[in-house]
Amino acid sequence: MRKTNFAIGEYYHIYNRGVDKRDIFLEPYDLQRFFQCMTEFNTQEPIGSIYENSFRKVSDTSEPTKPLVEFFVYCLNSNHFHFGVKQVADRGVEKFMHRLGGGYTMYFNNKNKRSGSLFQGKFKARHVDSNDYLLHLSAYINGNNQLGGRASKLSKSSMEEYLNPSTSSFCNKSIILGQFSNIEGYKRFLNGSIEDIGLRKQIHKDLYVDLEAEPPSK
Repeated sequence: MRKTNFAIGEYYHIYNRGVDKRDIFLEPYDLQRFFQCMTEFNTQEPIGSIYENSFRKVSDTSEPTKPLVEFFVYCLNSNHFHFGVKQVADRGVEKFMHRLGGGYTMYFNNKNKRSGSLFQGKFKARHVDSNDYLLHLSAYINGNNQLGGRASKLSKSSMEEYLNPSTSSFCNKSIILGQFSNIEGYKRFLNGSIEDIGLRKQIHKDLYVDLEAEPPSK
């Protein structure tokens, strides 16, 4: 039984990594495909594979699809990922993660002629139960690909969305940026939080050896 109970309107930190800590992105297109899965599988409407979905024609008068979850932050690294989401539909987190995990694993296994699980068991989830946790989680996830020298061509986060207003938005950032007077205020908070997390990891490196995909304590 999963310890976390998902409720509509509540915020959650969702994360997982490759089985045996293996890379889940081997080339830039893998990263692009995973992000495409994040976009297309986040709908309450029935959907098959991304390939099948590409044949559906959407008229200009059709209503926009209703999402299962609402992203407010994300980070994709070569061997693990972090999402910050709000559940907006009944069992939205579970339905979305089932589609995402199954769809991307099928693509990855077919492409690389492998079989079996790609991710390390069921996705992990923590309920974001305070505003302080919400703010620091946004900083932790936005800067996650900078911690431990992880930044590479096979990483991607929502930080650019937060710091560059001209960037097209995948996330709903209002819950975070609405608490700062301007983007520079959030940038200072973000940089300070990343430095603090990095320092704690150096001091307590023994606690982080097997916890690459784990969030900091609240």
